[in-house]
Amino acid sequence: MQIQENISLRQYNTFGIEVYAKYFAGFSNMNELARLTEQAHKDAVIVLGGGSNVLFTQNINGWVWKNNIMGIEELGEDNSFVYVKAGAGENWHRFVQYAISRNWAGLENLSLIPGNVGAAPMQNIGAYGVELKEVFNSLEAFHLREKKVHTFTAGDCHFGYRESVFKKELKGEYVILNVSFRLRKDPVFHTTYGAIREELDKMNITSLSIGAVSQAVINIRSSKLPDPAVTGNAGSFFKNPSVSKKQYAGLKEKYPSIVGYENADGTVKLAAGWLIEHSGPSEGTGWKGYREGAAGVHDRQALVLVNYGGATGREIYELSKQVLESVYSKFGVTLEREVNVY
Repeated sequence: MQIQENISLRQYNTFGIEVYAKYFAGFSNMNELARLTEQAHKDAVIVLGGGSNVLFTQNINGWVWKNNIMGIEELGEDNSFVYVKAGAGENWHRFVQYAISRNWAGLENLSLIPGNVGAAPMQNIGAYGVELKEVFNSLEAFHLREKKVHTFTAGDCHFGYRESVFKKELKGEYVILNVSFRLRKDPVFHTTYGAIREELDKMNITSLSIGAVSQAVINIRSSKLPDPAVTGNAGSFFKNPSVSKKQYAGLKEKYPSIVGYENADGTVKLAAGWLIEHSGPSEGTGWKGYREGAAGVHDRQALVLVNYGGATGREIYELSKQVLESVYSKFGVTLEREVNVY
């Protein structure tokens, strides 16, 4: 374990923002993490995984820790499920592919989501009709003040839409060490969401498999979303907002093409991308493809803000403010940022 000073974080965030951390260290196990807590004392700490859900708007006058806990372990099985544990530092997509290669089902719709395993339950990541909570078994997390490991069940995590207890009540109190999953021996396919069926037809798939579903998701995501290795971004920058049925009915009357899906609680989830495309500076495309200097809105997916090279975090943030204000001004709907802003 090495502690470094005044280290650039550019390579540690997928936006590629050039900011500096006063102190930086990686940890590969719980003992190293415990030693770091002694070093930091009561100083503020930011813990990074894959850096795919953060926007740095300033230098960090404190500690940044990089979670490098690796390892994948099969814990056991029953008649229907295989139980698998993965270190929080494992790359999420590589873990998904590992599971698919062993015919463990449940993760295929979550293919190609950027980031690491430890961030998955924090965000309750989701895509194409599947959320992390549906395959989650438990996790172990280190309490920074108590210096003890706690086990969290699904109920303990208070999963919501892109939310968990680690983003709310317990924010900044724990570091996730590992996550265990309950994966199916016999797959239950989710192919009705988005363009999965259409993509499977394009692929000439006659016998459905989790590998085929995964590849379809990869194809769709690759066609719509920029590769962070080429164009800096953090995936979806905004959450899909929910409104009351009454508000949705009013919006639907005024904007017949608005996209909405009813939630279990009776509210209606709106497509944030549609709202962004139908507000803003350009008639027809809204903010889609808009650019101010090196900061912009992706031309194929309005939910994605991008750094074309050299943009500051503050410039990205100010652009997001313009998008939020524009959507609220036109539709009376408040968008929420999905990324963590520092």
